[in-house]
Amino acid sequence: MDLSPPDRELYRQRRRRVMQVMGEGVMVIATAPEAVRNRDAYYPFRPDSYFWWLTGFAEPEAVVVLVAGKRPRQYLFCREKNIDKEVWDGFRWGPKEAKTAFGFDVAWPIEQLDKRLPLLLENQPVLSYLVGHDTAWDNRVMGWLNAARDKARTGVQAPAALTDARRRLDEFRLFKDDHELAMLRRAAAISADAHRRAMRACRPGVNEHEIEAELLYAFRRGGAEAPAYTSIVAGGANACILHYVFNNRPLKDGDLLLIDAGAEYAGYAADITRTFPVNGRFSPAQKDTYEIVLAAQAAAIAEVKPGNAWNAAHEAAVRVLAQGMKDLKLLKGRLDGLIESGAYRRFYLHRTGHWLGLDVHDAGEYKVDGAWRALQPGMVLTVEPGLYIRPGEGVPRRLENIGIRIEDDVLVTKTGCEVLSAATPKTVAEIESAMSSGRRR
Repeated sequence: MDLSPPDRELYRQRRRRVMQVMGEGVMVIATAPEAVRNRDAYYPFRPDSYFWWLTGFAEPEAVVVLVAGKRPRQYLFCREKNIDKEVWDGFRWGPKEAKTAFGFDVAWPIEQLDKRLPLLLENQPVLSYLVGHDTAWDNRVMGWLNAARDKARTGVQAPAALTDARRRLDEFRLFKDDHELAMLRRAAAISADAHRRAMRACRPGVNEHEIEAELLYAFRRGGAEAPAYTSIVAGGANACILHYVFNNRPLKDGDLLLIDAGAEYAGYAADITRTFPVNGRFSPAQKDTYEIVLAAQAAAIAEVKPGNAWNAAHEAAVRVLAQGMKDLKLLKGRLDGLIESGAYRRFYLHRTGHWLGLDVHDAGEYKVDGAWRALQPGMVLTVEPGLYIRPGEGVPRRLENIGIRIEDDVLVTKTGCEVLSAATPKTVAEIESAMSSGRRR
């Protein structure tokens, strides 16, 4: 994770906007804890997404505190500067430098958190934090509240209300600013290059893990920190396992390969899925099925525009997929009946997308007051229909073990939408051309 100072004013303005919505009260957001992988080895550190959105501060052991009201203040608690530890573990800002570099009013050592938080809570009406996110943190918050309550006889009032900070922060995070869109575009560009590289490397006899290695190479070469999630590299029947992550089987001639993989760049995720033939050429059955999923995605993307309900894209995809299931002789009956009964779910088990941003399944509600929310400019989502045809009663042999998903990252614009991952080959002709170029080398 890049430890260089971000656009200080960008993050400071974000915090100001949150405080304006708060009105009065205190918001406390901690970064993620460091996690032990095994014995004395740690997983690579990645900040909590809410903390990261508010601060741009990438070090562990840090907390941001926002005090809203007549005298608003922005506080950061972080690790002390320690030259000896920097020799072993790398640079750390320390409170004095972090205060200036990241635009805080005050910065204190993290060791002072338990001492100072009860004081910051005094005579505040509301305390907001990520309620229930971590039991140990919940207990720590209760300790601060109780410390403030212990001063009741001196006239001090502790916050009378607790609120979940996610409700407010999610609405902010749902709408991407120019900085965030630049990061998402870069993540998508790196990921598109990785998928093209995987297509060129694919051929019968290669193992799934070899293709995964191509993805990882392209991610890091492009400047991404890591995969945004565990990559799915699923050949043949494995493509019908929605969250297959073993990635350890040899690829067979005549099978399809489904890759669901995206890079994380500056904390922001790409999420792209492509499905293509291991040998470089779609069979007639594979092509027929693929074209149905491609048409379903096109119908869904056409519904991604301001004012349309979130669910409109899913409904459009389901209609095309259900008709395709009829055309492939997988299902029988009236189209409306197959949709109303949910019969199509035998071969299409998931929704057609999700919000995308700092998290792969990003922050934001999908319904507001019981109704699917309307899409608005600045929202970013995935569009990912699929068909997963396991062997079973009524399944033609030529279609068995065909698993196909096509997924792109889409920005809602003022006039419609922009496909951020459009550089990734997607049509049958584009895929076969990309794969043949790799074989000519």
